[in-house]
Amino acid sequence: MLPHTISEIISGLRDKQFSSREITQDYLTRIKRLNPELNCFITITEDLALSQAEQADARRNAGEASILNGVPLAHKDVFCTEGVTTTCGSRMLEKFVPPYESTVTRKFMEAGAVTLGKTNMDEFAMGSSNENSYFGPVRNPWDTERAPGGSSGGSAAAVAAGLCAAATGTDTGGSIRQPAAFCGLTGLKPTYGRVSRLGMVAFASSLDQGGPFARTAEDAALLMNVMAGHDPMDSTSALNPTEDYTSALAQPLTGVTIGLPKEYFSSQLNAELEKALQEAIKVYESLGASFKEVSLPHTELSVPAYYVIAPAECSTNLSRFDGVRYGHRCDNPKDLEDLYQRSRSEGFGDEVKRRILIGTYALSAGYYDAYYRQAQKIRRLIKNDFVSALNEVDALLCPTTPDVAFKLGEKTSDPVQMYLEDIFTIPASLAGLPALGLPCGFKGGLPVGMQLIGNYFTEARLLNLGHQYQLNTDWHKRSPALGE
Repeated sequence: MLPHTISEIISGLRDKQFSSREITQDYLTRIKRLNPELNCFITITEDLALSQAEQADARRNAGEASILNGVPLAHKDVFCTEGVTTTCGSRMLEKFVPPYESTVTRKFMEAGAVTLGKTNMDEFAMGSSNENSYFGPVRNPWDTERAPGGSSGGSAAAVAAGLCAAATGTDTGGSIRQPAAFCGLTGLKPTYGRVSRLGMVAFASSLDQGGPFARTAEDAALLMNVMAGHDPMDSTSALNPTEDYTSALAQPLTGVTIGLPKEYFSSQLNAELEKALQEAIKVYESLGASFKEVSLPHTELSVPAYYVIAPAECSTNLSRFDGVRYGHRCDNPKDLEDLYQRSRSEGFGDEVKRRILIGTYALSAGYYDAYYRQAQKIRRLIKNDFVSALNEVDALLCPTTPDVAFKLGEKTSDPVQMYLEDIFTIPASLAGLPALGLPCGFKGGLPVGMQLIGNYFTEARLLNLGHQYQLNTDWHKRSPALGE
C-alpha cells in the first residue's frame, strides 16, 4: 500500500524504506491502472518523473536532500510546464507546449519534488464539476457516477484516489475548496497574491490563486513552504514576507475565538451537513476554542457579483486566443474574420463561450456602469463585511458546499444551479481572503467538507486550526475503496 501523506513519504525516504524511484514507479503503476476510469490525468509524464526521481535519490545519497526531495506530486494543467503540454482542459491549447516554466512548478522542481503529470480540469478553470473539460469529465473516486468538483477536480480526485501524494490546484471562486469537500481532502486557497500567478494561465486575474491539495493540514503547510512567496515577475504578487507554515501547527487553541456567519447556516445548507458542522464545533470547543455568531450581510449578493466580474475578466484574458499567435487554428480560413470566428468557435467549449459572451456584454459601452462597476462596488461591500467580522474573531467556520457531491450530468442543463454550488466559497474569493477546506464527516458514503476563513496572510493560523482538528478526528484518514 502506498503511503497516504507527504509526511509518511518523507519519513520513508529518510529511513530508506523505499527510494524515490521505487515510490514514483508505484504511483505511475497505480495511475495506469485507475486513470482510465477516473480520468484524473490529461498528461502522464512517466519519463520525466522517473528521471527526476533518480536525481532525487542521487541528491539524498549525497546528503543534499531538501524536505520535499523525491516526493511525487501532480500539477493542475493550468500551470505552464516547459516542454510538457499544457492544455487548460481545452481544445484551444490541446497541442500547446510552453517554452517556459510557471513559478509554482519551478519552485517544486527546485525543491526536488517529482512531477507525475498534469491533471484534468474544467476548461480554462471555468466550472464546478469538472464536466467542462475537452478531455472528458473526471469521476469522483468515492462514487464514479458523481462529480469530483471543479475546476480542479482532476487534482482532487488524483489525491483522493492515491494516484499522487499531493497536487496543485487553483481557486477562482472555490475551485480548490469545493473539490476538496467533494473528495474528502484538505485544500487551501491562500490570500490573493500569496502564491505567484506567473505561468498560471489566467481565467479572472483579480481572483485566480494557486494552492495545494493534500490529505492533511500538515502536508498543506509543507507545500505552502515551497509555493508561497513574492515573485518580482508577477505584478499581483504580495510583498508580505512568508513564514514557516509548519511552525505554528502545534499551537494550542485555548483562547481562540471562531466566528459562525449566520448567513451561511441557512435553508440552502443540507441538514445533515449542518449536523456535521455542529459536531466539528464541539471538537473545537473541547480544544479550548470559543464561538461567536457574526454577520456577513452581503453574502447573498456574492454569486451575482462574481458572475459579472469573473466573466468580464475572462472575456479580456481569452481574447488573446485568436488563431494567429498560438493555440487552435481553423483549417483553410477564407479571410481574417473567418479565421477569428472559426478558430474560437472550434477551440472553446460551451461554458467558456457562455462566459465570454456574458463578460463582453458586461464590459460593452452602455453596460459597463450598470453591471461591471456595480459588481465591483458590491465586491467592496463583501470585503468590508469580512474585515468587520474578522476584527471580532480569529477565523470563521462555515460550510464549503450546500450538499455533498452531485451526480454527473445532474446540473449541466441548468447553468444557474451549477453556479449556485459556489455560494459558500465565492465570498472569500471576492474578498481575496485565505480559506482552508477540511473533511468533517460523511453523508451517504460521501465526504462532507467545511471551510475556515481567516484574515489576510493568516494561512499559518488556518493550518494550525486544521491540524489541531485533524489530530482529534479521523475523517482525513479515510480513503475510497476503488475495488481494493
